[in-house]
Amino acid sequence: MIQDCISGKASAQKALYEYYAPRMLAVCNRYAQKTAEAEDILQDAFVKVFQNLHKYQETGSLEAWIRRVCVNTAIDHVRREKHRYKELEIKEAGTKEVNENALDMLELEFLFKIIQALPSGYRLVFNMYAIEGYSHAEIGKKLNISESTSRSQYARARALLKQRISEAYMETNIYKDAI
Repeated sequence: MIQDCISGKASAQKALYEYYAPRMLAVCNRYAQKTAEAEDILQDAFVKVFQNLHKYQETGSLEAWIRRVCVNTAIDHVRREKHRYKELEIKEAGTKEVNENALDMLELEFLFKIIQALPSGYRLVFNMYAIEGYSHAEIGKKLNISESTSRSQYARARALLKQRISEAYMETNIYKDAI
């Protein structure tokens, strides 16, 4: 199938896209603020996949290679669109302890929305470090920032996430107490 895709056979390209697109859309969604933006990133990524499939060396899984293309495309997209997003200045995110049961109460979709609501720089570094497994040195090189800036962005993202989770937990408990 890879050779058919490289030679430009539309049916093979369609089959490859349909097989991997749902999983790769989930990857793109982590970097985008809206689903439409994630879909645009996905389309750009698959254009790159088909343009560069001849470079795939079959040393690892094809899915991992496509995932890396999607992540890199998402990072490039965030960099290009950075001027559209304002960075949130956080004086102090708070040091409230988050009850471990609070995480059990929150649905995965809600956590995803909290991550998506992070300022773009925080979200990008958080996803790259916590989800994709990049080191802060790798993130720094990829984003053209210092390693300490990457660490700082990640720490601020975590603090903001903790604050928002804590606030959601408090709202849930207040609502339960009112019933």
